[in-house]
Amino acid sequence: MFVLGKVLWIATTPSNSLTFLAFFGVLAAFLRKVSRKALLIGAFGVAGLLVCGLSPLGYWLATPLETRFPQLRPLPEHIAGFIVLGGGLRNYETEEVDGLSLNDAGERILALGDLARRYPSAKIVFSGGRDFFDPQGAAEADLVRRHAEMLGVDPSRITVEDRSRSTYENAVYTHELVRPQPGETWLLVTSAWHMPRSVGCFRKAGFPVIPFPVDFRAPGPPYAWRGFYEVARGLRLTDVVTKEWVGLLAYRLMGRTDALLPGPAGSE
Repeated sequence: MFVLGKVLWIATTPSNSLTFLAFFGVLAAFLRKVSRKALLIGAFGVAGLLVCGLSPLGYWLATPLETRFPQLRPLPEHIAGFIVLGGGLRNYETEEVDGLSLNDAGERILALGDLARRYPSAKIVFSGGRDFFDPQGAAEADLVRRHAEMLGVDPSRITVEDRSRSTYENAVYTHELVRPQPGETWLLVTSAWHMPRSVGCFRKAGFPVIPFPVDFRAPGPPYAWRGFYEVARGLRLTDVVTKEWVGLLAYRLMGRTDALLPGPAGSE
């Protein structure tokens, strides 16, 4: 199911599927097999790329996800520990350059250093397995611990969960590893757009957590009508949040979350 899901998503992600449609239209014209249907398909692909790449569509899709759990203010005075979910590291590049190479969700990893300083006695858990495209490489959690000193963190403080390949496995394997005790306070760190699905999975696994969202992509009302100056950036955000909405639906249907759009306790 994991591999099938990855393959299907690569084929159907908005930027890929719209590009395929646009290419089909161009190819039909080049081969002089232009029909009304082919032209319409190609035009739909081009229009879709422009809408997803330049319009505020990505922001509209991100806002309901990111506002579900706002920034945690004020912070708890004491916590037992915090969990950082993987997804913010370029695994292959990190191994090649022997230093942390962050991607556009790298704020998750930066938050590890920040919270480690704020809570010097708290336990730290990083949950992240191997890259799907580099199954022989090191797990993300192991790479983060290996380079923790770049974040100002003693590597011995970090407990790694290095088996997970999905959000569901993040929750299940971390619960098995930590075995949280009643009354303990644990923070969960991940991107704001990813937080509802993550919280839903941890609740389903029996691990109550306090959301600590980072990496906001649509921070505030001014973004509601703000377009993009670069098509690639708009497409990237649309891809990310579309995948998240699909993931929420799929996880709910599979019983991996406690609600279609998990929110603060008592809000569903």
